Amino acid sequence: MADVLFKGTPAHTSGDLPKVGSQAPDFKLTAGDLSDVTLANYKGKKKLLSIAHSLDTGTCAAATKRFNEFAKSRPDVVVLVVTADLPFAQARFCTGEGIKNVVPLSMMRDRFFAKDYGVLMVDSPIAGLCGRATLVLDENNRVLYTQLGPELTVEPDYDKAFAALK
Repeated sequence: MADVLFKGTPAHTSGDLPKVGSQAPDFKLTAGDLSDVTLANYKGKKKLLSIAHSLDTGTCAAATKRFNEFAKSRPDVVVLVVTADLPFAQARFCTGEGIKNVVPLSMMRDRFFAKDYGVLMVDSPIAGLCGRATLVLDENNRVLYTQLGPELTVEPDYDKAFAALK
């Protein structure tokens, strides 16, 4: 269990992020076309996972926009934005913001992803959603970098995440 803040109030996650050097847990998430996707769908690519509670929040929206800009120049990296939003809402956000370089994925069918990655919020007003986290995986799904947002309303450390992809 990790201690974080949500708007200055203590909150807790269901566990801890995967350790750097470990194999990332596989997942089954829902893509925009309502198909199930797993890590195998992105085989051979470096992966940046931007995990957030909802694209309807300022911090999560800002991070998605910044990661979208980064992804324009990195065809060797797939940026996966994982939220509890329905795929329809994710598509509406991405279309409205002109976001074309990230892959939004939804936890609409289950919360195993959030539990397996240790980001499921167990208390606070956003209990049941994800805490904000960033992970970088290599082509073989080995964890290269992790950051759990210590305050969920603060953007990720972009420089460290991007450096882990070099």
